[in-house]
Amino acid sequence: MKFFKYLQVALESIVAHKMRAILTMLGIIIGVAAVLTTMGIGRGAAANITSRIESQGTNLLSISPGASSSGGLSGERGSAGTLTMGDVAALENSGLHPDLALIAPEYGANARLVYGDNNSQNNVNGITAAYPTVRNQEIASGRFLTTEELENQSQVTVLGPDLAGDLFGEENPVGLTVRINAQPFRVVGVLKESGGFGRNTSDNQAFVPIGIAQGRLFNAPRYRGEYTITSLNIQAASPDRVDAAKQQIETTLRLRHNLGPDDDNDFDIFDQASLLEVASDIARTLTLFLGAIGAISLLVGGIGIMNIMLVSVTERTREIGLRKAIGAHDSDILMQFLVEALLLCFLGGLVGVGLAYGLAALLAQVPAFTFTVVIQPDSLALALGFSLLAGLVFGIYPAMRATQLDPIEALRSE
Repeated sequence: MKFFKYLQVALESIVAHKMRAILTMLGIIIGVAAVLTTMGIGRGAAANITSRIESQGTNLLSISPGASSSGGLSGERGSAGTLTMGDVAALENSGLHPDLALIAPEYGANARLVYGDNNSQNNVNGITAAYPTVRNQEIASGRFLTTEELENQSQVTVLGPDLAGDLFGEENPVGLTVRINAQPFRVVGVLKESGGFGRNTSDNQAFVPIGIAQGRLFNAPRYRGEYTITSLNIQAASPDRVDAAKQQIETTLRLRHNLGPDDDNDFDIFDQASLLEVASDIARTLTLFLGAIGAISLLVGGIGIMNIMLVSVTERTREIGLRKAIGAHDSDILMQFLVEALLLCFLGGLVGVGLAYGLAALLAQVPAFTFTVVIQPDSLALALGFSLLAGLVFGIYPAMRATQLDPIEALRSE
């Protein structure tokens, strides 16, 4: 097997010129590490975004008052208080809406929360018993609002973890009293961190019975005699029944709001599955873009290998002439230098893989780095494959230069 014979020759040449081999591989090492790390960052960020969206449920529908988006421009969400508790009661009719599992209305507004010398301006949400199930909220300490507290409109609250930290610091807030718009509320629980985007996430909110929010705290306006709500969260019976659920919601709300066939909806239905699909598309584009940036390093590394191999051919002119003089064919000379270039790239690729895993472990220790660098098998295969391709492409020209040397002239060289 000629390949294994020339593999041994290539190894001997690399060992004999260690420093030159290391410098030659450096470009490939950096290139492979760059490709794996950048693609890993892209995939890690994508996985983090996807998990945050999925944590709220892919069968979650959010209905807000105001016109739906049209022509690529979003309508003024929340500008028209047309969603009411009457709409909630109508949608809770399971006979007319078999694809709706749970319905959780909200009425929220900004309020001043005070505890001791600490105060914060945050969103306070009035909710019902279905809210934690629909929005996949979990308790870190204490408990959630009970059905009795919700019905009796007790002055109790559950805090998001970030808001609890702002107000109470390291102190356990459960059982303590916080003032919301100057009214005392007993803290009964603190939510687990759920993440999300922007300031108005559940981590920065307080939750109270919806009756208190609509009446005592914010004096919510009425529409057709019913208290209005700021949003409506609905859990479809299953992810594959989301479209049917949307159709049932739209039909009922249009009938209740007396909208004609030519009238636009005065509400907006948003589903998490659409957001997840958009986020996945963006993540794929981001990963490919970052991978392309890393691939430039591989290209530079390949050019470096071609340069060093050309120098190697010049240095070993006499050796090439001697091999030709004793009967070596051009194919033998070509194979010798091509195998050496491929071996340099393969070894550089392996070291680059190790460096990429080391960087991933290092970034995992950085507190500000909130997601994991994800290095997947296909990324490994792609990086090593491209490193070998670089060795093949950039090793051919120096190898062909070696085959073109005249043996007599080569033997005369010093």
